Amino acid sequence: MDTEVTQSPGHLVKGKDQKAKMDCVPIKGHVHVYWYHKKPEGAFEFLVYLWNGKVTEDTAMFKQRFSAECPQNSPCSLEINSTEAADSALYFCASSQSTVLHVSSCSNTNSLWTQLRKSVVS
Repeated sequence: MDTEVTQSPGHLVKGKDQKAKMDCVPIKGHVHVYWYHKKPEGAFEFLVYLWNGKVTEDTAMFKQRFSAECPQNSPCSLEINSTEAADSALYFCASSQSTVLHVSSCSNTNSLWTQLRKSVVS
């Protein structure tokens, strides 16, 4: 039985006004998926909660430029429809509240994150 959430890619570099997609495979049997992001020196910020593949709760920021889906038998995804410099952050998915609480208390969680950085175009 799968006992951890997997997320990809580990790093994602995008320029302004591009799409950015991140995937998450929840723990097998879990029907909940939570997406958060964390900026440097900031706290976790909730983006969206999906239950049984449907968006159940979200934020104003999510509604403006993000989308999420969790198709049956496929990875769940979070997509930024048009990236901005302010989107540079660590993005985190979880499949239970206990996963969220565990990771938010850990200091070394690099393998669980997707780091989105803006690219420098010369």
